[in-house]
Order: sequence, then structure tokens, then C-alpha cells
Amino acid sequence: MNRPDLQAVGGTVNARIGKVYMNLSKAHRKAADYVLSNVFRSATMSIDELANAVGISVATANRFARALGFEGYPQFRAELVYGFEAMLAPIDKLRTEVQRPASSVEVIASALNEDINNLDATRRGLVPELCSQAVRMILNAERIYIVGYGASAFLGGLMMHNLEPFCDTIQSTVGCGGPSHVARQLFKYGAKDLVIAISFPRYAEDVVTILNRVRDKGVPILALTDAPSSPLASLATVTLYAQTRRQLAPNSEAAALCLIEAICSAVAHQAKSPVNSASEMMEFMLPWMYQDPVSQQRRPAVIEADEAAGSAN
Repeated sequence: MNRPDLQAVGGTVNARIGKVYMNLSKAHRKAADYVLSNVFRSATMSIDELANAVGISVATANRFARALGFEGYPQFRAELVYGFEAMLAPIDKLRTEVQRPASSVEVIASALNEDINNLDATRRGLVPELCSQAVRMILNAERIYIVGYGASAFLGGLMMHNLEPFCDTIQSTVGCGGPSHVARQLFKYGAKDLVIAISFPRYAEDVVTILNRVRDKGVPILALTDAPSSPLASLATVTLYAQTRRQLAPNSEAAALCLIEAICSAVAHQAKSPVNSASEMMEFMLPWMYQDPVSQQRRPAVIEADEAAGSAN
């Protein structure tokens, strides 16, 4: 997935402005200058928002669109949006939703219902063989690197946290030095290792770039994403999907996190000696775990009482 050229994705708008710029009125040139300097921002705006940003009237904004050869502002914006559709869809959804009257409790309840629907769709979309293969890939890998940026980086950090008791070597992009640092690490990876990639709309180009490189090296890839149309799906060895639709945000991280925790549960179930691993880790971490002094003082008495009761029986 190539990074869009902000001067090219606006369709023919830039070219049209260039052809008529010298013949535009002062107000229309002001609008043209703003659009040329803020292509993406302009594509997100309604006619009222553009007029306010430029400092012109709504009627002038509409006449500006017609001066460029469009029937009106809707046609102008449609051409400007061309190439940005996937990135602008969440913004358009947000604009629609915030204009709808609703109380806070209604918004909260609606968001929870969205997550319930997402989880149900995610559960129904599970493919047994792919789930089993994903778990085997995690358990058999000598080294695991979890790649994700933005919100997906935090999801990857939580996945690493949950998988650590069952994996000898596991890292994630949380706290790392950026994509180039990840590339330095993954340069050493091979067929016995595993890269877990996490990305949801709007997909991170750095993740796609990294996957292309490690796939060429023959590194197995487990992708967690939203749909077969995701750029991760065509690059991965195995892909598991989470539906992440949300009206007031680009994605629901809740559904993605639930899928991650479910995968980690399956790994714990299939791992060798999972109870011993969890116990050994907990024992090692005891100095850092808070223990209530009152409970510690009462514990010997409770144990003595239990032993006495056991002897009586």
C-alpha cells in the first residue's frame, strides 16, 4: 500500500485550479490557495467548514467550485476526496454521528452494543483449522516479534505480556526505536521464527513494508486484521479476523483485544506444562507483588485452624 501523494490524490482539482487560477476573483484565489496548501484537510470539510476556514461565504465557496468547472461544491469535494476514501470514511461517520441528538448514556450503550455485535461476528468468522494453525505457529516458534503501530502497538504489547510465560523469546514494537529498529531485529529472523502483525483500518504502511521484507526471507507471518481485503491478508501465512466497526472512531480496539486474549488462552491451553510455567513466573515475581500485611499476619492462624479441623475429621 503506497503512501498517497497529497498533490496527486485530489483527482483533477489541482489541475483545474492551475488552468483557471489567473482568471479567478480575489476571494476565489484565496480559496484556491487554501485548497492547494491543505489538500487532505480540505477533503474532510463540508462547504460550511471550508468557507469558515478560508474566510469567505458559503455562496462564494459554491461559486468557487463552479469556477473550476464543477456543478457545485458536492462534485468538487467528491473529486477532492478521490484517493482518500478509506482514510476519510471514519471522519464522515463521525460527522454524521455527532450531529445526531443523543444522551451520554445512549452513546455509551450504543458503543457497547457495537462491541457485542463485533465480538459475535468475530466469533462466527473463526475457522477451526486456521485457529489451530495459529496456535501451533506461536508455540513452535523459536523467536516471536509482534509488529503493530498506533493503537495496534499497544495491542501487541498486551499480546506479548500474555504470551511471555509460554514463549522463550518474544518482542513487540512497544517502546522500540521505530520501523528501522524493528527491521534491524527482523533481519536476523528466519523460517523457525514468527512475526505477528496487527493492523486495522486505517492500515499502517510501515507494517505492510515490514511484512513484505520478512516474507521474502521466508519468515512465517500470523496476521490479525479486519477483513480479507486488508493488505496484511495477502502477505500472511495465516490470518485471523476481528470485526472492529465503530461509529465514533475508526476502529473498536475492544474486539481486536478480545481476539488477542482468546488466542493467548488457546496457547496457554496447548502449551507444555502451562501450570508450571505460570507458577514459576509468579514465584519469581512475588517480590514485586503487593501483599496485605494484615492478611499475612492472619495466614498462619488460618492454616493452623484448617490443620486442626482436618485432624478432627
